Amino acid sequence: MLDSVFDKPGRYWKGNLHTHSTESDGLLAPDDVCRIYRDAGYHFVAITDHFSERYGFPITNTRPYWDDNFVTLLGAELHADATELGDTWHILAVGLPVNFQPTPPTENGAALAGRALEAGAYVAVAHPYWYNLSEYDICSLGPVHAVETWNGTAVDDSDRADGWYILDNLLARGSRYFACTTDDAHFDPKRSDALRAWAWVKAEALTPESILISLKAGDYYSSSGPMIHDIRVFPSEKIVVRCSPASRVFVTGRGANFISAYGVNMTEAELSLRRFTGPYCRVTVRDEQGRKAWSNPIWF
Repeated sequence: MLDSVFDKPGRYWKGNLHTHSTESDGLLAPDDVCRIYRDAGYHFVAITDHFSERYGFPITNTRPYWDDNFVTLLGAELHADATELGDTWHILAVGLPVNFQPTPPTENGAALAGRALEAGAYVAVAHPYWYNLSEYDICSLGPVHAVETWNGTAVDDSDRADGWYILDNLLARGSRYFACTTDDAHFDPKRSDALRAWAWVKAEALTPESILISLKAGDYYSSSGPMIHDIRVFPSEKIVVRCSPASRVFVTGRGANFISAYGVNMTEAELSLRRFTGPYCRVTVRDEQGRKAWSNPIWF
């Protein structure tokens, strides 16, 4: 049986990794943003304002809004020119220092992502479908941690919220990235982009340092509603999933490899992995309302 994040010490903490405030193009002040997430039962949030000259390269200070049950991670949405199609890069960096240096005009996406990694951040490719990133684009960034596979603001902004297709292609070819789902909340009344999808991070303590360690290790899963309580993987044999009441559990992998289970208020599913030849699989849990939870990729 493969080692499981569910066996690691600590507990799960709920948080959002991509949010904006009036420090860039969000419509709510940082204290109001933190209050909304704290009052909704979140344990942490990262306000990731646009790190660009237009907004004065902000690393939004949210430390004053901590309490015993809520912390924040400092971060930003970084920008550099240009993707394969000529658009400005959007790179999510969570866990940046307050003195992270502004982006020089000549800095490209790979150099900027590398600088964020060196500064200790968890770095993810933001909303790849929103601006049609290519696999080449993503690989060009180097060893970033994750790809954003669902983006809340893109649901009503462009109807391009889902990034799983491009991540699955990369995983099938042996690339190793985690997945993350985020709100990318701007609190614009024209689109419902807050409290839509979040991360459940397994960490030993509710501190930014502990949360960051777990994010970088992939010790989390993503959700828009359901909970995943346990995943047990026996390579070439079976996978056992325990979850909150669900109507479907999917296991997908390379190419056309998939298997699923159906039930009413199903809380456990055992599925065969005999058809899965690698290099990975992943789990999706869907409830009766169509909400989903997604595991990180599981490498054999």
